[in-house]
Amino acid sequence: MTTLTHPTGVDDASAGILDRPFRMLTIGIVACVLLIAFEAMAVNTALPVAAKALHGVGLYAFAFTGFFTSSLLAMVVSGEWCDKRGPMLPLGVGIAVFGVGLVLAGTATSMWTFVGGRVTQGFGAGLVIVALYVVVGLRYPERLRPKVFAAFAASWVLPSVIGPLVAGTVTQHIGWRWVFLSIPVLIVAPLVLMLPQLRGLHGGDADGQPLDRRRLRLALALSVGAGLLQYAGQRLDLWSLPPAALGAALLVPAALQLLPRGTFRARRGLPTVILLRGIAAGAFISAEAFIPLMLITQHGYSPTFAGLSLAGGGIAWAGGSWLQGRPWAEPYRLRLVQAGLAVATVAVGLVALAAQPSAPAPLVAAAWTLGGCGMGLAIASIGVLLFALSAPEETGANSASLQVSDALGNIVCTGLAGVLFTTLGTGTTSGFMAVFVAMTAFMAIGVAVCGRARP
Repeated sequence: MTTLTHPTGVDDASAGILDRPFRMLTIGIVACVLLIAFEAMAVNTALPVAAKALHGVGLYAFAFTGFFTSSLLAMVVSGEWCDKRGPMLPLGVGIAVFGVGLVLAGTATSMWTFVGGRVTQGFGAGLVIVALYVVVGLRYPERLRPKVFAAFAASWVLPSVIGPLVAGTVTQHIGWRWVFLSIPVLIVAPLVLMLPQLRGLHGGDADGQPLDRRRLRLALALSVGAGLLQYAGQRLDLWSLPPAALGAALLVPAALQLLPRGTFRARRGLPTVILLRGIAAGAFISAEAFIPLMLITQHGYSPTFAGLSLAGGGIAWAGGSWLQGRPWAEPYRLRLVQAGLAVATVAVGLVALAAQPSAPAPLVAAAWTLGGCGMGLAIASIGVLLFALSAPEETGANSASLQVSDALGNIVCTGLAGVLFTTLGTGTTSGFMAVFVAMTAFMAIGVAVCGRARP
C-alpha cells in the first residue's frame, strides 16, 4: 500500500485519525454525520406528532420511504460524480440540499408537502453518504478505516442520548416544526471544516471521464419505480394495480443492473456483502421507524419517552462499532458480521413481543440497546469488507452500490411494513406485531446468507 504524505510534509504512516494530517477532515466528517444523526433521531420522535397535526397518519410510512427513494438516485449520481470528478462537489451540494429539505419539512402545511421535504432531504443525504465513504477510501490508509467507521457510529451517540429528549421537549412545548427548522443553521460548520481538506482529491483511474449516462438513467428508473410501488402500497385498491405494475417493471431491471451481478442470489464475495447491508439496514431501521408510534399509540407514552426508548440503541451501536475497530477484531471480520446480525434479529423479535399493550415499556429500550450493539458490529464490518474487496477505481461505484442496497432495503422493508400496518389495522396491536415479525424474518435471512460474504 502506498504511504500517503500530507501537504505539510507530515508522514501519515503512523498518524491516527485525530492527528495532524487527518484532524480537520475527521472533525468535519464527524460533524456532518452528527447532523444527519440528529435529524434521524428528531424525525423518529417528531413524526408521529407531525403526521397527526397534518392529518396524514396514513402516509406515515411514506414519509420514511420517500427519503430513501430520492436517495437512491442521489447515491448513484454521487458515486459517478466522485469517481469522475472527486468527492468535494457532491459533498458540498449534498449538505446544502439536505438543509433545504429540512426547511421544506419544517414549513409544511400538508402531509404531502412534508413528504416533499423528506424527499429533498433524502436526495441531499444520498449525495453526502456516498461521498463520505469515498473520502474514507481515498484519503485514509487501510489501517485507519475501521477507526473512521467507528467514529461514524460514535457520531450517533450524542444525538441518541440528547436528540430524543431535545426533539421531544421541543415538539411538546414549542412545536414539531422547530425540530426541523433549527438544524439548517448548523450545516455551515462541517462545510468549513471538511471541504478545504478535500481540494485536489480526485477519483481513481476514471477521473475526468464523462459520467455514465446509462447508469444515471438506471438510477432514475429505480427511483421512479420505487416511488410508484410505494404509492400503490398506500392505496391498496384496484387503481393501485397500474402504478404497481409499472413500478415493478422499472425497479427490478434497474436494480439488477445497478448492483453487482449475483447480489440477489447472494453470490460469494462482494455481491453478498452488498446484499447484507440492504437486509440489515432495511429491516432494523424499518422496525425502528414504528417503535415511537407504537409506544405513543399503544402504550400512551409521551413523544419524549418514546424517543428516549431508542437512545440506548444509538449508544450501543457506537459501542459495537468501537469493538470491531480494535486490532484483535480484524481476523474475525466476517464472524463479527454474522454475530452482530444474529443479535439484532433477537432484538427485533423482542420488540414484536412488546407490541402487546400489557408488555413492559422497558422491554423495548432493553431490546433496542441489544440490537444496536449487534448492528454496530455488523454494519461497520460490512463497510470494511467492501473496501477490502474493491479496487481503488471502483471505490465510488461500489460505495454507491452499498448505499443503494441500504436504501433499497429500507424502501422494500418500510413499504412492506406500511402495507402490513394499514391492511391489518392502523394503530392496532396486530398491525404493529405484523411489522416487527416481518422484520425479524428479514434479519434472519441475513444471518443465514452471511457465510457467503467470504470470497
